[in-house]
Amino acid sequence: MPTGKGLADALRRGVDIGCTAVQVFTSSPQQWAARPITEEMATEFRATAEELNLTPFTVSHDSYLINLAAPDEEKREKSMRGLARELERCAHLGIPYVISHMGAHMGEGEEVGLAKVAEAARSILAETPAGVTLLMETTAGQGSSLNYKFEHLEWLLNACNGHPQLGVCVDTCHIFAAGYDIRTEEGYATTMAELDQRIGAERVKVIHVNDSQKPFGKRVDRHAHLGQGEIGPVAFACLCQDARWTETPLIVETPEAETHHQVNVARLWAWSRGENPVMD
Repeated sequence: MPTGKGLADALRRGVDIGCTAVQVFTSSPQQWAARPITEEMATEFRATAEELNLTPFTVSHDSYLINLAAPDEEKREKSMRGLARELERCAHLGIPYVISHMGAHMGEGEEVGLAKVAEAARSILAETPAGVTLLMETTAGQGSSLNYKFEHLEWLLNACNGHPQLGVCVDTCHIFAAGYDIRTEEGYATTMAELDQRIGAERVKVIHVNDSQKPFGKRVDRHAHLGQGEIGPVAFACLCQDARWTETPLIVETPEAETHHQVNVARLWAWSRGENPVMD
């Protein structure tokens, strides 16, 4: 939800359009500088989340600038500080999950990139405040982005010794673009079985629910309205009725937030009831 009128207001606006889970940026995703979280802001946010029954279901996304695998050591250290700061901000606000793309190898190769991400993650997790979990997001594999394969996430979880404050965020658009075909019931079942085998469903704490503007396997990250992109409605109906995700926040990141988030959220609720939502 947009936070132009404040973080607490984003929660209220989310509930107004039918949300029972809300994701926010606690600072601009395109800047390193972050406005301080005051005690007043934290108190208001915590109180609002509790009032709206959102306390366990608030989510933050870190800055898009962060790259824990950056070849430039100065940028990598800046990224580590930035992610650590975001985890601290969320601990102050009472937000239990911080989602990060983690990194891109920038030409150094996936093996080197993953090793750098693991080293940085271990360092950050050693200082992560209690009550906050870092979630590694699946990517579309655009450019040199890591974590477009479930194997990458499996390797990182093992490299961090299964740290209890490390988990996964699955993005439906991203995995589709990366080569996991979820368009049919069979494809969805096969993909989720592999996810469960390699990562474990219990490690998936948040799911970004987005259709894709681009065709299957193209490794391009472009979100579309639910059921109206290249993925289509079947995958989302399967997702909404999958018992594994009953208590998992499903977060919509589709285009035209101001006018269409409510539409896409309503579609999720319809699918969860076994209905076919209106597509227009």
